[in-house]
Amino acid sequence: MEEKYILAIESSCDDTSAAVLKGRVLLSNVTASQDVHKAYGGVVPELASRAHQQNVVPVVDQAIKRAGITKEQLAAVAFTRGPGLMGSLLVGVSFAKGFARSLGIPLIDVNHLQGHVMAHFIKDNDSDRHEPPLPFLCLLVSGGNSQIVKVNAYNDMEVLGQTIDDAAGEAIDKCSKVMGLGYPGGPIIDRLARQGNPKAYRFSEPHIPGLDYSFSGLKTSFLYSMQKWVKEDPDFIARHKEDIAASLEWTIVDILMKKLKMAVKQTGIKHVAVAGGVSANNGLRNAFHDYARRFGWTVYIPKFSYTTDNAAMIGCVASFKLHDGDFCPIDAPAFSKVSFN
Repeated sequence: MEEKYILAIESSCDDTSAAVLKGRVLLSNVTASQDVHKAYGGVVPELASRAHQQNVVPVVDQAIKRAGITKEQLAAVAFTRGPGLMGSLLVGVSFAKGFARSLGIPLIDVNHLQGHVMAHFIKDNDSDRHEPPLPFLCLLVSGGNSQIVKVNAYNDMEVLGQTIDDAAGEAIDKCSKVMGLGYPGGPIIDRLARQGNPKAYRFSEPHIPGLDYSFSGLKTSFLYSMQKWVKEDPDFIARHKEDIAASLEWTIVDILMKKLKMAVKQTGIKHVAVAGGVSANNGLRNAFHDYARRFGWTVYIPKFSYTTDNAAMIGCVASFKLHDGDFCPIDAPAFSKVSFN
């Protein structure tokens, strides 16, 4: 059966992204990021939705052109329905509905979290066979989510454990803010950590039963430590920022990996993937390779371009749904908060 062309749109937060896939083979992936939020130390929802309105038409136009097709060749339009910022989602949802209706083709709605996990199934070409076998475990870590997911099928995902308060990415951003390093904190902490000693300082790790996570206690410990050290030496952060970043990163990665190791032991599944924005962190990637060597895991780490919010992962899920004829009604609303379907 010949694979069909899909246009995918992602607008859940502050990146406007469009991609064209033929089946699961990625033909184009265009993303417009928003720098306006750096001045505010976080994403401002109203500014994000306005920027999406400006970006969505040129981004979709470029994605179709770079794929080397015309819009009339598209078989379906896929979009992120949620979770995310409601104002941002509505821009993508509304555009997708109008575009699909104008072409007389079906709509496919995709869960954003499902997209991150299924990024491992995006193909560079027809012979690409790098995806994990089912079932596998996936550590989904981003600014808004920290979850251990058992993936039985593209439409059958079971959350084994998740954060009971803050997500790992959120904790990194807030600790970066405490250090006065700017937003987003993830790439800054990652860069500094490569030059520091991860055992220089100790921050408290939570003792949460089962496979759930907690990062609020770590944030509090980090804040109090900084306040104490800066009181003793006003230049403490400036003089030790590499060691502080490395120690913070080590603590967060250790928290994530200990629970994931428990999940592997409980399920007996040794095919383990990582996904989401924090999966771009080099410390976490190194830990995955280390655990693979020590415990016999087979690990799956996405390309950097598939870690952040992108339309390619939305199109990948849509390719499975298109094959199954799983379409979305034109009146389907966006949703801001939900786990997996």
